[in-house]
Amino acid sequence: MKLKNVLNEAQREAVEFISAPSMIVAGAGSGKTRVLTYKIAYLIDQGYEPESILALTFTNKAAQEMKERIKKLVGTKANKLWMGTFHSILARILRVEATKLGYEPNFSIYDREDSVSLVSNIMQTFNVNLEKLNASSVQHKISFLKNQMILPDEFAKHMAKTTIDRKIADIYKEYNIRLKENNSMDFDDLLLKPIQLFNTHLRILQKYRKQFKFILVDEFQDTNRAQYEILKLLTTSRVKICVVGDDAQSIYGWRGADIKNMLDFEKDFLKAKVFRLEQNYRSTKKILSAADFVIKNNHDQIKKTLWTENNDGDQLTIMRCSDEKDEAYQIAKQIQNEVAARKISFKDIAILYRINSQSRALEEALRREKIPYKIIGGIEFYRRKEIKDLIAYLRVLANQNDEESLLRIMNYPQRGIGNTSIGKMIAFARKLNISLFTTMARIFEVIEVKERIQKNVKQFKILLDKYIDLKDKLSLAELSSALIDELGILRMYKEENTPDSLARYDNVQELLGGIQQFARDHKGATIYDFLAEVSLLTGADQFDNKDNTVTLMTIHSAKGLEFPLVFISGCEEDIFPLNPKFDEDSRIAEERRLFYVAITRAEEKVFMTYARSRYRFGEVAYQSRSRFLEELDPQTIHELNGAGIRKGGRKRKAFYDELYQESFDDFNQERRSLRVGSRVVHDIFGRGKILRIEGQGDMQKVTVNFETKGSKTLLVKFAKLKLV
Repeated sequence: MKLKNVLNEAQREAVEFISAPSMIVAGAGSGKTRVLTYKIAYLIDQGYEPESILALTFTNKAAQEMKERIKKLVGTKANKLWMGTFHSILARILRVEATKLGYEPNFSIYDREDSVSLVSNIMQTFNVNLEKLNASSVQHKISFLKNQMILPDEFAKHMAKTTIDRKIADIYKEYNIRLKENNSMDFDDLLLKPIQLFNTHLRILQKYRKQFKFILVDEFQDTNRAQYEILKLLTTSRVKICVVGDDAQSIYGWRGADIKNMLDFEKDFLKAKVFRLEQNYRSTKKILSAADFVIKNNHDQIKKTLWTENNDGDQLTIMRCSDEKDEAYQIAKQIQNEVAARKISFKDIAILYRINSQSRALEEALRREKIPYKIIGGIEFYRRKEIKDLIAYLRVLANQNDEESLLRIMNYPQRGIGNTSIGKMIAFARKLNISLFTTMARIFEVIEVKERIQKNVKQFKILLDKYIDLKDKLSLAELSSALIDELGILRMYKEENTPDSLARYDNVQELLGGIQQFARDHKGATIYDFLAEVSLLTGADQFDNKDNTVTLMTIHSAKGLEFPLVFISGCEEDIFPLNPKFDEDSRIAEERRLFYVAITRAEEKVFMTYARSRYRFGEVAYQSRSRFLEELDPQTIHELNGAGIRKGGRKRKAFYDELYQESFDDFNQERRSLRVGSRVVHDIFGRGKILRIEGQGDMQKVTVNFETKGSKTLLVKFAKLKLV
């Protein structure tokens, strides 16, 4: 391969080194993906069989794009590569080896919402006070422990010192038991179970060591302890490894990522060689200098100096605003100015924020100014209620032990099986140590359940049995279409004839179209293949830049992306960095890395905005600007006093208030719909968090844990909840 023509000297050296472990420290915009692509192609060129190469990425989208690039270099050989996310590759291995761990190969994979639901059910069983402990925070704690490879017994014995921790330990233990009973794994199990498998079955470990001769890892700085352990288990003197990452972009410590994996690589992998990619191809000199000034305030890092042959470019602009509405208005106006003056498209622009709640004012301003936009990281398609409901049907057809999915669809569409009856069925199942699905077949033995409801359960079981039998006789597309038609879902949404129901109707149609497309792309695909695919999709796989719209997203969602023009909003203490007064130095270091990531998304121009006051937690808070703004290179920045309301006088303020007087209740963006974990404000009860959502339409109810009034169950139609 003629690498001299396509790579710089540092990139070429990193690609051609394949004789020992290596770490490529790839600064922002330094051509990391290009190097990985050519390294895999180079390995094939040097005689490595494609199926012996394992390439691990952090998003499905990254894996797919990289495979397409490799295909252009080596042809159809690329199809044989083991390439995908850690979770998808390990799920593939677990499907083959599941029985060694006591699972069936058709196990379900629970996403975070499924896991929270299971935790919530366990907490109710244990009579845990939901006011003091909510299911979402408990699930987050369990997930963090799993990422650190801390199992329930170890946590209970050595780490659970407080009453709350002891309760969490009990829930954690029961959670794992229920997962196993449901023949299900959560996302964290997809990392833990292979470690358990390899440590207890040496022959299986040897099998995969023999399978893989070269391992490559993208975004290595974001690996957690479990992922790192898997890499160490698979790597031997025979199996080579190359990791690529940037310690300055390690921003996922809150979910278990450990920057020490990168800092300790040379100690853990003997004779490892380190390559540094320091030439930036993305940003202007001023953007690079500004980012470098900030990140140098972090102490624990791998030394590197980014440089670029790009032009100096414009100074970065810091805009002071009166409040969040003024901030949104000023950003909208700057977008209009930049589009007119620079002849750029809306799709060249991104507005980044630290927390999702910042998007509301921004969206309102963009709508008012008729600027098209899209949000990345809202409710993903496969997380929308009606889609999750239908996916739950397919999961039950594939795995009858999946109790959480069965509970989700027991009364969807409504068939008169209420929570009280379901509770009695669960109690019966627990007493006899049988599954909920088996209990349905014995519903007439559950004497506490009324005869009318027993008949409804029996009819539901007959429906499920019918499609369980059909799943191996009909094609995937035929099975899905027939099931949805018999359930009457499309007819139900059409007859409701509300904007919300019609949007759900369209989503179900889109799901059917997606299933048909999947079946066309994967000849002979089964229900198991489809579920394996959709269970591993994430929010990061949503982004595409085809539509001419401004992109709104959190900075975490923006990682890996680039735009000519970037706005970084909310540059204030307590927002960015987030709650610094409660955090240790390591957390501030991570927030600084996040700020570095935000700046380096920009190719040509950066605006950073902060507000003097902001409506937070139900009241106006007076803000101070972020410490990170003070750390920027003074030679690279220009300050602008936006503060539109204060300058415009009463007339301008009156116009502005009118502009934003629209109630948030009328804010018809589906991504803002209520969901478990949403923070809301009630006119009487104040601020709280949603613990549970039941029913639909006019009868939809939510259980909210209010900060001062405790837990309340409300009808959504009359509650007038406002999302925070």
